[in-house]
Amino acid sequence: MVSDQHSDVVVVGGGVVGVAAALALARRGAAVVLLEAEPGLALQATGTNSGVLHTGFDSTPGELETELILRAAELRDAVLDRLGVPVLRCGAVVVPRDAVERAVTDDLERRARANRVHVVRHSDGALEVPGESVTDPVALTLALAGAVIAAGAEVRVNAAVRALRRDGEHLVAEVADGTQVRARAVINAAGLRADEVAALAGDKSFRIFPRKGEFLVFDPPGGVPLERILLPVPSATTKGVLVFPTLDGRLTAGPTAHDQEDKDDWSVRTEGAAQVRAKVAERMPELADAEPVASYAGLRPAGAGVNYVVAHSAPCPGLVHAAAIRSTGLTAALGIAERLCSLVAEAGVQLGPEAGLEPGPSPPGLGADGPWWGRTARFHAGAGT
Repeated sequence: MVSDQHSDVVVVGGGVVGVAAALALARRGAAVVLLEAEPGLALQATGTNSGVLHTGFDSTPGELETELILRAAELRDAVLDRLGVPVLRCGAVVVPRDAVERAVTDDLERRARANRVHVVRHSDGALEVPGESVTDPVALTLALAGAVIAAGAEVRVNAAVRALRRDGEHLVAEVADGTQVRARAVINAAGLRADEVAALAGDKSFRIFPRKGEFLVFDPPGGVPLERILLPVPSATTKGVLVFPTLDGRLTAGPTAHDQEDKDDWSVRTEGAAQVRAKVAERMPELADAEPVASYAGLRPAGAGVNYVVAHSAPCPGLVHAAAIRSTGLTAALGIAERLCSLVAEAGVQLGPEAGLEPGPSPPGLGADGPWWGRTARFHAGAGT
C-alpha cells in the first residue's frame, strides 16, 4: 500500500541550495518536506565546494548570479552567527604578474566598483578583497538543516524521487521507498541530477553536465597558516586555480575545470593533479616539491548553455527550478532561497512573514566526520556506503 504524505512544498535535493530553500520556506510558515537521494546531506557538489564565500567582486554586473550573490552577502553574517557556523574571515588578494594580467585586474576592479564590493588597489597592481572568507560547506549545510528541522520541516535522506506527476492542483513526488508526497509546489534543487528530475515532469528545457574541479590539500610551509586567499588572474576560459586556507590550518589549491559526461566519476585525474601542482609552484614556490596530504574532486552542476536557472518550469506548473547552480551556489544560497520563496508564492503557496531563526538538532544521515574536504571524497570512494 502506498503511503501518502501532504505538504505545501517538496524540495528535491539536500545540498546547500535545497536546504537553504527549505529553511526560508519553513521560516515563512510553509509545510516543507526535503527529499535527498543520498544517505546524508551535502554529499555531492556542496561537499566538494572550496568553501570560499565570495563577495561577488568579480561577477558580471547585472546578471542573476551576481544579484543573488550580492543579496546573499547581505543576509549571510546574521545566519552564520546565529547558527554558530565557523568562518575564517581572511580576505583575498589578486596579484597580476605582467601587463596583460594587470589589464585583466583593472577590469576586476571595475566590476567590484560596479557591484559595490569594497576592494583596495595597491601601487604594485595587486587587488585586495577584504570581504572574501572561508567556511566549512558541510558544517554550514548541516547547521541550516538543523534549523530546518527546528522550524518544523521534515528532512528525509535515502529518498530519491523516482516519479513526478501532476494530480489536479497538486504535484506528486513518488519516492524510491514507495511513499508519495503531495504538494502545491516542488523545488528542483537536485544539482547534478536536476535535469533528470525536470525530465520526470516532462521538462527537458535544460541539460546538466559535470564540470570536474580537482583539489590538492597541503600542510602549510613551515607550519604557518596561509593568511589570505590567493586568487588567480582569470583567463577567458576559467577563473583558474586559487590557493586558500582551510579551517583546520591546512591550505588547499584548486580547482581545475574539466568537462565530462559521467556524473559518478569523482576521481582525481593524474593530469588534473599535475595542473594544480604547477599552479601551486607558480604561486608558492616553497610548495613546489611538497607532497599533498590529500586530494579530492568536486563535480559542479554546469548547465549546457545556461547558468542559474532559477525559474518556473514552463511544461509543469508548480515545479520551480534551482538548477545549473555552479560553484558559487554555496555563496549565493541564501539569495537563491529568497528568490525561490517568491516563485513558490507565485505558484500558489501562501507564505507568511519570516519567523526567527533557531538552531536545531543534527539532521538524519551522515554527519560531518573529520575535515569537510575529506568527507565527500571518502564517501564516493566507497567508505560512506
